[in-house]
Amino acid sequence: MNDLLLRALKCEPVPRPPIWLHRQAGRFLPEYRALRSGYSFRHLVGTPHLAAQITKLPIDLLGMDAAILFSDILILPEVFGFILEYTEEKGIRLIPPEHEVRLDVHETLSFVAETIKLLKKDLQVPLIGFCGGPYTVSTYMKTTTPEWLEKITTATIEYLQMQINAGVDAIQIFDSWAGKLEPKDFHRLALPYLKKIIDALRPTGIPITLFCRGSTRYVKELAALEPTALAFDWEKEMQELRREVPAHIAIQGNLDPAILKGPLGALQEKTTSILSSMKGARGFIFNLGHGVEPETPVENVQWLIEYIKKDYNRCQGGFMKAFTDKVRF
Repeated sequence: MNDLLLRALKCEPVPRPPIWLHRQAGRFLPEYRALRSGYSFRHLVGTPHLAAQITKLPIDLLGMDAAILFSDILILPEVFGFILEYTEEKGIRLIPPEHEVRLDVHETLSFVAETIKLLKKDLQVPLIGFCGGPYTVSTYMKTTTPEWLEKITTATIEYLQMQINAGVDAIQIFDSWAGKLEPKDFHRLALPYLKKIIDALRPTGIPITLFCRGSTRYVKELAALEPTALAFDWEKEMQELRREVPAHIAIQGNLDPAILKGPLGALQEKTTSILSSMKGARGFIFNLGHGVEPETPVENVQWLIEYIKKDYNRCQGGFMKAFTDKVRF
């Protein structure tokens, strides 16, 4: 199995940075859009053989170094009786129940465990499971009281333990909106609940990556939680972040998704800059600072992966021309 990601998460020496992308199995892929045209988003997520097929698309088509489970952070609210709906016009929305309920995590979300077990039969790269951070999930549920955050945290721990038992190789927590909180609210509404999740999972030994948009404002606080890795957006340079984060914690990021969908010259310039700044650094995983945008050309993603998989010092001349001759931009 390609174990580059797992080695990088341990801050072990690797021949090159591993690469995977947030939302790598999403709408930028024609193969995904073809599947999506015949089913609702919720049906795809909740049908194990389809969710497994979509999870593998970027591995089979583009050669990512890791797969991330095709699902959504807003699956968890179904445990509390919420109904998840998605339309192209209105996006994702949650419909609350008439009365508060608390269903069994393993029964309600059993399709997630089934998807993981299907994937682990033949997947040749690490599989990343994930969840939303309690604050982020609570914002979509329109309730952010400490009492509600406690309930979401407890359910999240059960949900992640289910994923670990089913066979995922790593976990990423997406607390996308927490980093935008002001310091007082960040310490009150986000940090304590992230700590509870990480502490609860620590005995499993599973690698845990923590991502917040705007997390560069709270590097010390997040590093103090002792996750395996911290994932960053593009508000700071990776070299600077590597200096701020303790050496035993891996870092992930942080190409701007807008650059990925733009001109190839700008993409090469920024990619080279990130790689050059991290040359020789342990514990570095190349990713975006957020998800792949739907309008991103597949050829750009293909170029990025091939560029990182080669020795980028040798890619400055002939490889660049040879590759751009092969693909249409």
